[in-house]
Amino acid sequence: MLVKTVCKQVRIDVNSDWAFKKFADALYMLISNSFKSGYKSIVFVCIGTDRSTGDSLGPLVGYKINDISYENVYVHGSLDEPVHAKNLDTVMEGIRKRYDKPLIVAIDACLGKMDHVGFITVGEGSIKPGSGVNKDLAPVGDIYVTGIVNFGGFMDYMILQNTRLSIVMKMADIISMGIRYVLWKLNCNSELSSVL
Repeated sequence: MLVKTVCKQVRIDVNSDWAFKKFADALYMLISNSFKSGYKSIVFVCIGTDRSTGDSLGPLVGYKINDISYENVYVHGSLDEPVHAKNLDTVMEGIRKRYDKPLIVAIDACLGKMDHVGFITVGEGSIKPGSGVNKDLAPVGDIYVTGIVNFGGFMDYMILQNTRLSIVMKMADIISMGIRYVLWKLNCNSELSSVL
């Protein structure tokens, strides 16, 4: 769970008829603009655990995009190998050592206001995983994708355990399909096809 460090962001209601298009357009704009700064790869860091319904958004997205086969695009975090509070620092250290100038896209679930449940937020900047449940972890990402899976404020661990899987799956579907579409579109873009 996290708190966002925000520069620019777009919030999308997953129940909107235009949710996929809004998400894909926002992510495409952020990634394509970021490559003007000299990044040489894209790393999706899908944060969370499969042991909690509410915190499974990241691993579900990682599971759904794990077979992406573009050159210089990498996925860390899935149902089989989740990235969570206990291994996040180690994973991030490995990413910094392994990849040349990676653009890191952090994907995580979060708690929010009751009327924001079911919204995906895409933004420029980093997130601070675990802060929603009082964990002190380093900020992650150059771009973030978060899904507000439930409301927060009291007994957040219990809220996460009692989050409906249907809302998490709907978000994971939109995010994973959006990522696949964005990567396809970037690959078709002559300026970025050499990176992908």
